Amino acid sequence: MIFCNNKPGTGFTRLHANIVEEDGAFTVSVRIFNHLQTQECVWGQEIAATFDMASLMVGSLASQFSIPEKCVSIKIVMQRYRDGTVH
Repeated sequence: MIFCNNKPGTGFTRLHANIVEEDGAFTVSVRIFNHLQTQECVWGQEIAATFDMASLMVGSLASQFSIPEKCVSIKIVMQRYRDGTVH
């Protein structure tokens, strides 16, 4: 998932992500915005083959735009959440 940050002075401060398991893959939908300037907002959607790849997509976006962990929210919807966990 690649977003271009072409506008000088654009600073995104929040990232909201939804990761939804559908038909054996994961749909990653994100919205990135500046909470002080609400007109500065971008969104996108991508398919990931695994939950790990979906998590990496969200993490790389947060890193790309220097969004701190406390400003990232993630909603996860899985069909069988225990299948993706390590015990």
